[in-house]
Amino acid sequence: MVGTGKRERIAIRRIDNLAARQVTFSKRRRGLFKKAEELSILCDAEVGLVVFSATGKLFHFASSSMKQVIDRYDSHSKTLQRSEPQSSQLQSHMDDGTCARLKEELAETSLKLRQMRGEELQRLSVEQLQELEKTLESGLGSVLKTKSQKILDEISGLERKRTQLIEENSRLKEQVTRMSRMETQLGADPEFVYEEGQSSESVTNTSYPRPSTDTDDCSDTSLRLGLPLFSSK
Repeated sequence: MVGTGKRERIAIRRIDNLAARQVTFSKRRRGLFKKAEELSILCDAEVGLVVFSATGKLFHFASSSMKQVIDRYDSHSKTLQRSEPQSSQLQSHMDDGTCARLKEELAETSLKLRQMRGEELQRLSVEQLQELEKTLESGLGSVLKTKSQKILDEISGLERKRTQLIEENSRLKEQVTRMSRMETQLGADPEFVYEEGQSSESVTNTSYPRPSTDTDDCSDTSLRLGLPLFSSK
């Protein structure tokens, strides 16, 4: 079987076999140090890398000097420790100021809302009362306009429903009329339909003419009845 060339992915967990674990450590340590060296050369970075094996053996890599890298790390850590309390205090002051400002805005908004409901108006001056009155009139106008539009929309909807009901009623009436005409035509016998102004007797005489009593027409009558003729001797 020809291989696909893909490397099998290894599960990242502790290798139980001691020999396999030592071989993997050796290979990956060399690869890690090689990557650190490439990083320092390509990016002009100061890199320090320290690795202790499972047996306690030390391995390290430094782009310049391990002592120089450690000293620089210690200096940077002390600077961070001194700046963290100042940052915390500054952030605390900023949070306190934001909280106080939000409380003031909430109190002011609550007061305006109560004044719009007609409460706590004694402390307002004439100008402030006039401004409040204009605000209320403007708001009331918007409310009335919206209310009127809602009412007109409902009236239009009811008119459309009324028109639809009238059209539906007319359609049902036409259906009932057509059905009644069809039932009348199906229930009547066409052979006994009398013409307007004609009596039943005239219809009977017309439909069934009486035979003639004249003896001369007996042969004609016999022929009509389908009887044979016998000559007299």
